[in-house]
Amino acid sequence: MTVQLSNLEHLPNYQITERLDVVYGSTVRSKHVGKDLFAGLKNIVGGELTAYTELLEESRQEAIDRMVIKAEALGADAVVGLRFSTSSIAQGASELFVYGTAVKAIPMSQQSYQSPPSDPHYPSGQQPSSQNSAPAPTDDLPRFNPFG
Repeated sequence: MTVQLSNLEHLPNYQITERLDVVYGSTVRSKHVGKDLFAGLKNIVGGELTAYTELLEESRQEAIDRMVIKAEALGADAVVGLRFSTSSIAQGASELFVYGTAVKAIPMSQQSYQSPPSDPHYPSGQQPSSQNSAPAPTDDLPRFNPFG
């Protein structure tokens, strides 16, 4: 089972049928002394601190994996409203926290545009010119509000 992730409050091309619960994942990581020493030297000359970039990428993936496990346990098809947060826990240690709303969702069928029925007041299906009328809304899909 693959849980889809979206930082939007909805899942494009899907209809959310049920809101399950808030799910989260976190990890607390500390810097490696050797990598920290190298990063300190790199900080003097400038440039990307690749050791920290890798540490953050691993942390993000671990936190997401933990959140997805919780979503799967609830039977979720997706997690919407995905957000990340970080905080300092202790000297040299930080927490990376990810959270969102686990939902059940079903794919929406592709809706084809159908022209409106012709007005009986106009012969042979001719309609009056509507140059001043406002355009019809193109996005009338139901939206899911994870906040209630």
